[in-house]
Amino acid sequence: MRLSHLGDVVHALPVFHALRERFPSAELGWVVQPEFAGLLAGLPGLSRVIHFDRRGGLGAWLDLRRQLREFAADWAIDAQGNLKSAAVMLASGARRRTGFDRRDWREPLGAMAIHDHVPPVPGRLHAVERSLHLARHATGLPADWTPADWLELSEQELGDGRTRWESLLSGSRARAVLVQLARPGDVRAWPLERQRELLRELELRSIPTLALSGPGEAEVGEALRVEHPGVSHWVGQRGLRELAAVFHAAARDGARFVGCDSGPLHLAVASGLSVIGLAGPQDEALTGPWRPDGGDGATRAVRSELDLPCAPCLKRRCSHELGPVCMTELEVELVLRALD
Repeated sequence: MRLSHLGDVVHALPVFHALRERFPSAELGWVVQPEFAGLLAGLPGLSRVIHFDRRGGLGAWLDLRRQLREFAADWAIDAQGNLKSAAVMLASGARRRTGFDRRDWREPLGAMAIHDHVPPVPGRLHAVERSLHLARHATGLPADWTPADWLELSEQELGDGRTRWESLLSGSRARAVLVQLARPGDVRAWPLERQRELLRELELRSIPTLALSGPGEAEVGEALRVEHPGVSHWVGQRGLRELAAVFHAAARDGARFVGCDSGPLHLAVASGLSVIGLAGPQDEALTGPWRPDGGDGATRAVRSELDLPCAPCLKRRCSHELGPVCMTELEVELVLRALD
């Protein structure tokens, strides 16, 4: 069980892969919010995706209970660790319920729903390492185990992704940069003017670039499409496995991804893309771009050169008197330097 958000669902994939590898004859299901279910629907070995619409009130809980009764789980594993996930664990009816140690829960009261607790997480681990810690406890797989292929896209998906990628950039793929546009108002977002400046610089340098925006950033994407006709644009993109397949094709062509802490960034990492993560209030050591070997020069986080004792603060609302300066003062030149 990992309900949300996209990046967190990606980070929880090792738990599924570990269970499938260790128990190949088991019937595996995953409880997730509908908006992220599309990423899981094509996974080989996943018998059922169980939807929980958290905005649906009592009706959503009754529907979830019906689905869980149909699935009749023997064992439930909580990869989230809050009161909502604890309620899902209880609703599962599973006799065995595994989850993190109480000290590693965001809302420790929920740990009462678990009776098979993972040993405490050793130190400050990246979210992926936390999932691996849980997976290894549940399966007994060795400490150096990681999934070989997180998304397991089909040949059809890979072929469609290749076609889509080539059509988006009209064949100009060398050194392409994918820029994930950020919605204004989020403290983790790079200011719109910085995004404009980056696109302008990439245009001037004749570097093939794809500006990517999801449904929540479609308004920004449309505005920048008009302002920067020399850049390719993919506005309002929705399908998660389609996006992963395009990322896979981009990675094979040596493209790089630039974006803030977001679901698409983590999906890009899982797809094999080299990533430049724009770090501000989040701690890149906990939720930044992750690689099994700790990363390389082309997969890393970029942070403002200002000496900011408040960053990272891990908050969704900024209390700095000048606003989220950790992002507003992250210079375009730093990003361009990381891309060289």
